[in-house]
This record gives sequence, structure tokens and C-alpha cells, in this order.
Amino acid sequence: MKNLILFFCLGLFSLTSIAQNDLPNVDVTSIDGKTVTLKDATNKDGITIISLWATWCVPCLKELDAINDLYDEWQEETGVELLAVSVDDSRTVKRVKSMVNGKDWDYTVLLDTNNDLKRALNASSIPLTILVKNNKIVYEHSGYSPGAELELYKKIKELSK
Repeated sequence: MKNLILFFCLGLFSLTSIAQNDLPNVDVTSIDGKTVTLKDATNKDGITIISLWATWCVPCLKELDAINDLYDEWQEETGVELLAVSVDDSRTVKRVKSMVNGKDWDYTVLLDTNNDLKRALNASSIPLTILVKNNKIVYEHSGYSPGAELELYKKIKELSK
């Protein structure tokens, strides 16, 4: 009987950990105000980088700027796509569009104003960068320090083989 209970608990735990690797099916908003399901926005044929960021988050901006410098090469080599998901709230979301235009980022920018995605990912801090392949989260990194984008690219190359 103890073995049966242990087996059941282990089985339940492993199902829970597998389920956490799925990309949450959350609605976000495009920068133009259209509702988009996150899973529909991901790269169906390859890797998608999803970066949770905010206009007031200096490390977030540094990370997205660093990736932007290399993004064309990354896309050419691996076909990777980046979804920059702003978690700015209703007070600061007004700044997103002008900031993105000023930075000239070539990313798809989405808005998670209610933090539904942030909660679904259990993100306690930003920047949070995840890699998604076949709607599964295959890599996750929180925070930013210079050079982290190179480590991210190394992971992208591994996954795109």
C-alpha cells in the first residue's frame, strides 16, 4: 500500500513538472491593440525568444538593445524570432510604443498589461527570457548581465540543430 501511494505521488509530481514546460495559452495584446494568443504568435517552425520586459527596467532595455545588435545575424543563421512582451501596467503602458519606435527594435512587441503571462510563468522578476520550441519552454533565464545574450545565442544554436 505504501508503495502504491508513493508511486501515485511520484506520478502526479512528474505530470506536474511536465505540464510546467508547456507554454501557457495566454492572451496578450499587440502594440496596435489586437488580442493575440501567445501560442499563435510563436515561431511554428523553430525557436522563439520571449522576453518579459518593462519601460522602467534598465536591465531589460540593456538586454533587448544587446540582442537587437545581433538579431539580424541570429535570424539569418537560425530563423529565431523574438517576442518582446511588455509587463508595463496601465500607468506606464503609454510609454511602450514611443520607446519601441525610438529604439527601432525589429521585434514583435506585445503587451501583458494585466500580468496574466507573468503570473502564468511564475515570473518573480524581469527581465525574464525564455526559449520556446514547439510550444514548450526549453530554456529560461532571469536577469541580465553584459554577455548573457551570447550565452542565449549558444543555446539557440544548440536547439535549432
